[in-house]
Amino acid sequence: MAYPSILKNLLEELQKLPGIGAKTAERLMFHILKAPDKDVFALSMAIREVKEKVKKCKYCFNITEEDPCMICSNPKRDQSILCIVEQPKDLLAIEKTGQYQGLYHVLMGKLAPLENEHPEHLTIDSLLKRIQKSLESTTPIKEIILATNPNLEGDTTALYLLNCLKEYPILVSRIARGISSGSSIEFANEAILSDALNDRKTLQNTNKEKTTTK
Repeated sequence: MAYPSILKNLLEELQKLPGIGAKTAERLMFHILKAPDKDVFALSMAIREVKEKVKKCKYCFNITEEDPCMICSNPKRDQSILCIVEQPKDLLAIEKTGQYQGLYHVLMGKLAPLENEHPEHLTIDSLLKRIQKSLESTTPIKEIILATNPNLEGDTTALYLLNCLKEYPILVSRIARGISSGSSIEFANEAILSDALNDRKTLQNTNKEKTTTK
C-alpha cells in the first residue's frame, strides 16, 4: 500500500535524522499517528523552540539560550585557562566531572580533509582573536588545554592548533591518554575524564617564567 503524500513527506524528513533508516522512520511515523495530540504538538513545539531560541555563545560557541553563555558570564570561572573541545557535547561531558573551572572554546568540528572539514570551517580564527584580546587585557589566558578526541582527526586538529599557538606566550597542554585511542570524549565516564584533565601533558611552553603543569 502506498502511503499518502503527507505521510511520505514525514518519512522522508525522519530519515534525514542521523541513525534513522526506513524501518525506524516507519515505526516513528506510526507512533506519531497513535500518540495523543498534546504529546505530538509538544514535540513539535520543542523542536521549533530549539531552532528559534538556542544559539551559539559569541565567545566560546557553546549552545545557549543566553548570549554570552552561563560559563562565559560566570565571574567565578578561572579566566586564565581555556579548554578547547570539538563539540558542545564534549564540553558538557567535561562539565559533568566537576573538576574543571576554567573557560572553553568549541571548534564546532574537527579537521578531516576527506570529509571536507578544513580550518576555515572551524572557529579557529575566532579562537586566535579571542586569545590575542585576552593577552591585551588584565586577565590574560595563561594555559590552553587541547581536549580534542584521541583519534586521527582529533590528533590532526591538536597538531594544527599547536602550530597556530606557538607564537603566543601561553602554556599549551593536552589531556592525558586516559581515554582510549579512537574513542570520543562524550562517551568517557567522569572518572576517566577527570584523570585525563588532571594528568594533562605540556606540549609547548612559551612563557618567559617557568610554569609547572598540573
